[in-house]
Amino acid sequence: MADERERSPQRPSGPRKKRTFQRRKVCRFCADKTQTIDYKEPRTLRYFISERGKIIPRRISGNCSAHQREISEAIKRARNIALLPIASAHIAQ
Repeated sequence: MADERERSPQRPSGPRKKRTFQRRKVCRFCADKTQTIDYKEPRTLRYFISERGKIIPRRISGNCSAHQREISEAIKRARNIALLPIASAHIAQ
């Protein structure tokens, strides 16, 4: 039995998945210079918050790092003055 394990090559279990090409997401603020990030505009910030109130990460939203930092800061400021909800996991039940 030990000999059989040594001879057989180690493969991950299950069928192999082909990677499909996914287009690189582009930062909407870099592409459109007229759009601004402002904590007083919760309508634009809602795109970057999940249903539970969490900030969507950069790899999913497609923002560049500079604009993602601005967005997270604007969301936190909007939460502070109650324009946006705080994450629902933190709300006492």
